[in-house]
Amino acid sequence: MKNKPIYLDHNASTPLLPEVVQAMLPFLKNHYGNPSSSHPYGQTGKKAIEDARLQLAALLNCVPEEIIFTSGGSESNNMAIKGIADLNGTGHIITSTIEHPAVMEVCRYLEKKGFSVTYLPVDESGMVSADSLRKAIRSDTFLITIMLANNEVGTIQSIREIAQIAHEKKCLIHTDAAQAVGKIHVDVQELGVDLLSVAGHKMNAPKGVGALYIKTGVKISPLIHGAGHEHGLRPGTENVLEIVGLGTAVKIFHQNETKIISELTMYGDQFWNKLKSELPEIQLNGPADHKLPNTVNVYFPGIDANTLLDNLPDIAASAGAACHADSVEPSHVLKAMGFRDERILGSIRFSVGRTTTAEDIDLAVLKIAESYQHLSKNPLTEILLNDYSDIRLTQYTHGLGCACKIRPQNLEKILKKFKALPSEFTQVGFETSDDAAVYRLNDDISIVSTVDFFTPIVDNPFDFGRIAAANSLSDIYAMGAKPLFALNVAAFPEKRLPISVLEQILAGAQEIAREAGIPILGGHTIEDNEPKFGLAVTGIVHPDKIWRNTGAQPGDVLILTKPIGLGILATALKRGLLSDSIKDLIISIMSELNSKSAEIIRRYPVHACTDVTGFGLLGHLWEMLNDGTISATVQYSRVPVIPDTINMIRRDVIPGGTDANLEYLKDKIVWKKSTSRITKIVLSDAQTSGGLLVAIPEPDAEQMVKELQQKGILNATRIGYFEKTEIPKIYVVD
Repeated sequence: MKNKPIYLDHNASTPLLPEVVQAMLPFLKNHYGNPSSSHPYGQTGKKAIEDARLQLAALLNCVPEEIIFTSGGSESNNMAIKGIADLNGTGHIITSTIEHPAVMEVCRYLEKKGFSVTYLPVDESGMVSADSLRKAIRSDTFLITIMLANNEVGTIQSIREIAQIAHEKKCLIHTDAAQAVGKIHVDVQELGVDLLSVAGHKMNAPKGVGALYIKTGVKISPLIHGAGHEHGLRPGTENVLEIVGLGTAVKIFHQNETKIISELTMYGDQFWNKLKSELPEIQLNGPADHKLPNTVNVYFPGIDANTLLDNLPDIAASAGAACHADSVEPSHVLKAMGFRDERILGSIRFSVGRTTTAEDIDLAVLKIAESYQHLSKNPLTEILLNDYSDIRLTQYTHGLGCACKIRPQNLEKILKKFKALPSEFTQVGFETSDDAAVYRLNDDISIVSTVDFFTPIVDNPFDFGRIAAANSLSDIYAMGAKPLFALNVAAFPEKRLPISVLEQILAGAQEIAREAGIPILGGHTIEDNEPKFGLAVTGIVHPDKIWRNTGAQPGDVLILTKPIGLGILATALKRGLLSDSIKDLIISIMSELNSKSAEIIRRYPVHACTDVTGFGLLGHLWEMLNDGTISATVQYSRVPVIPDTINMIRRDVIPGGTDANLEYLKDKIVWKKSTSRITKIVLSDAQTSGGLLVAIPEPDAEQMVKELQQKGILNATRIGYFEKTEIPKIYVVD
């Protein structure tokens, strides 16, 4: 049973109880009538809805008419806050700095609409101070919205006291109780609140159903308009199936409330006490008491939380920082509580639930303790690996390939503050967006120097080495140069992976270097929590034949030599969503040197060239327009896209680097009104070891593309053109 999966993420979502499933089945199979219809088919559904309303009202200690069914906690929060704000028209709202995004983002939205919002600070336990609340209330304050229980550290706020203060000042009080209902006793009369949000999937009911309690006499404006469902506040035919599921889960909890809370407390305490006994150095985030009984947020000193979870594939839990393909976003809750990034990045939330067992606790503690001690103290002994199928390098990192680049908007701000030291021999420095530095040695030779490295984009170490090397060499080819030699740049977690994995990475790079006809002469390594690899490459070019990424002329044509979609598909690969054929295809594309393309392109009058990597096709094209005298038009239908890319976008498989690129480009691109979101994402996708993007005169374009394709660069395509302009823009057309 040691490999048994253990679910300790009940604050994220809970499994359906068997009784809930059984109660829902008749409404999935047989009871299909519209509950607004007067015939028996409809009335069966109507009765089921009202029974569920009675059940929830009984649990919350209110009257049934005060319950409105919604699609979940987020809708309930939006309905409450926007509904009150809409009727008020203007004024001041108070919330806290640790609210769920379903509250925080609503408040930020209302700020844009002219409302004023105060975000109350919390102490190191996550508690809102009553004094700070009193001081924040103004004459125009009309709503206070503070969560009942925090989803990350479990802190239970003193809502009764907050409600009393609110009512003294003639303010309404709303509480997001999504994380509380089903885990602790919740009574709206005891709390004294005017509005309270419930989420079904946090209490063993289905996803997609929730409720909002609205105290009798409190008026709100509906979010949507239509027929008179849910007392006219939530138009639309009710989701009978899931409302029945919610009602059943509520009924079971209400009947067994004392026992359930006692068990959650027991298992939560057992987990923390046993883990603390095994690992005395760990610390609890948030209060030791006055918190959700099932929630244990733990700081593991000296270890990145995502790294620890990567080594615990059988345990489901949530890290203190959300990881995307290009960035790590620390928890706003832990940050608001005053914790530094080091602590936040080392924190994990464990949350037990109704299906947790004593065996789960014991096994989870054993696995966590062993893994933590292994990562923090015990170096791995080297082992010889002939089969690397069990090594999944992408699980040892939080970013993928060139998508790890610093966001272009941030990099742009930094580099504007620096200028290269003057030298009469410098031909290209970092004051431009070119791929490498160029330094003239004499009238015939200039040295081209570049360095590039990143985290694994594929699982196999040999393939990773090949891709990283091809990507690094691409910067030399994109300058019109020929490589001379390279140096390895490697960061490696020798406490987490056998050193023979590094050997395979280096071997992959060696193969690509051999294909490029250059030696790798040495390099530099450091021990790091994440594997990273690349090359520092030196090349040569004639001083008068350097390709820069600016210099395109009006009338030039834009040529691309490789298809795009690599960032999206690499993300899908990490999630295990790709077929073997597509996996092999993208590895082949990323491992392919741009040397053959560059050799052919050198025969033509190149005005500008760059390679397509982390900033995506449009991001690197924008760099080509930086002299401000031209605009580019991209013909999307001509752009080669790797198969399955569109399918993955439809499944919302989008790396963070791609989102960042799209945000950076939003004021620089002119899209047709009919341009789809999918098109925008494809053209902004963060590539790794992508193709060359070349601007050449129109008369030479057709012949160059033909020659490229004849020499095996089958995806070489004319994708756009350049025109003279007063304001640089990129136009995307069909």
